[in-house]
Amino acid sequence: MNTLMRNLLLPVLAVLLSACQSMGAFPTTEAQVAASEPQAPALDIQSWQTAEGARVLFVASDALPMLDVRLVMAAGSSRDNGVAGLSSLTSALLGEGAEGLNVDDISRGFEDHGAQFGVGSYRDMGVVELRTLSDAEFRDPVLALFNQVIATPTFPQDALDRIRTQMMQGLRMEQQVPGPQVKKAFMSTVFAGHPYGEPSDGTLESLPAITRDQLADFYHTYYAAGNTVIAMVGDVSREQAEQIAGQISLSLPEGDAAPQQSRAQTLTERKREHITFPSAQTHILLGNQSTWRGNPDHVALYVGNMVLGGGGFASILTDEVRQKRGYVYGIGSGFSPMASGGPFQVSFKTANENADDALSLTLQLIDDFVENGPTETQLEEARTSILGSFALGTADNSDIIGQLGAIGFYDLPLDYLQWFNQQVRNVTADDIRAAFQRNLSADNLAIVSIGPEAPKVVAVDDENEQPAQQGDAVDGEE
Repeated sequence: MNTLMRNLLLPVLAVLLSACQSMGAFPTTEAQVAASEPQAPALDIQSWQTAEGARVLFVASDALPMLDVRLVMAAGSSRDNGVAGLSSLTSALLGEGAEGLNVDDISRGFEDHGAQFGVGSYRDMGVVELRTLSDAEFRDPVLALFNQVIATPTFPQDALDRIRTQMMQGLRMEQQVPGPQVKKAFMSTVFAGHPYGEPSDGTLESLPAITRDQLADFYHTYYAAGNTVIAMVGDVSREQAEQIAGQISLSLPEGDAAPQQSRAQTLTERKREHITFPSAQTHILLGNQSTWRGNPDHVALYVGNMVLGGGGFASILTDEVRQKRGYVYGIGSGFSPMASGGPFQVSFKTANENADDALSLTLQLIDDFVENGPTETQLEEARTSILGSFALGTADNSDIIGQLGAIGFYDLPLDYLQWFNQQVRNVTADDIRAAFQRNLSADNLAIVSIGPEAPKVVAVDDENEQPAQQGDAVDGEE
């Protein structure tokens, strides 16, 4: 280290050391972290509704001279209405052309002012994002361009042809690798007959038939102001935020909120789906429709899953299936709540010769956890990990805007982060066990796999904690 750098750093280090002494020692153990009681940051979320019906959530933040805007609409693939890929194509074409502007005009207009424009499409929602400097000299022309883009998208035919070709090339490439295939098969198996089961990015059959008129109709129906949440975070005042939100709302198509969709149904018996694929490994997904946004058991399921399979190396599945037996390199589980449902899913890949044993052991571990729940030690470790990570959830504006979008879209209370934090503190092992028993059964999980052969479920030798011989199939499973 040179002399100049050392002279600059020494005063900073002195201040930091002084601060450490005044606060006491840093927590270095789980008990010390728990005792420090990390809190979810309290966001001052302001909320109102525009004249056109859009809901606005705003957090003033002068940490950076920036403004982040996120529009969230109920415009995801669950609204495709039998035309798989329609929502994805609509989203991808935004920013490709507007009245009087081509794609180069739009791209250059944002870049010349240091702004970023983006779009996204998911199963529940379509998203339009903007990040710009908050100074009016830069902000005002960027917002004017943004409003023109969302007010008059033209969905140019040449852009449609180009992006459709890219999407179809992507689908053809997916046929050469196992991961995307098994994920789509899992969703179609668990959500058979429900919009969540349809492929979000379309099919080789559906994409060629989609027209510009269909894109425009989808946009005007589902990107309407009354179907939109406007989330804003940045260095602007409440008055400025109201003006910005009003201009955005006025630029969107007129229309009301999309109707709620029916809740996905839980599988009541085990389903098997296998894709034959020449690979050295077998990919396996296990799961069922098990939750939804608003599920009163959400916190208990979330905390419990950290113990079961969501907590990395500290989780039961990683410890038993990877660490102790070496069947897999990685394994994890999770609940993914959406507006009309949400799967519980366990995912892993294993050498073909270990597929039967890895599957059987995983099913047994899930069954044991549903029956017994976590130990007190496991619960405290999971609780400490979750609470310790809360501050990172709103570390910068991009994190906050994501939280605001979810709170607005799923109609969660404005103090949701603080509520969730407190619920994590209060949940008990008995709560978790009861919640898992209400929402999950190992006997009803779909088993979806891809590889040379479908894995078998075999008996597990409890005494030696090792799977029995592969030939001993249980309940006739093949």
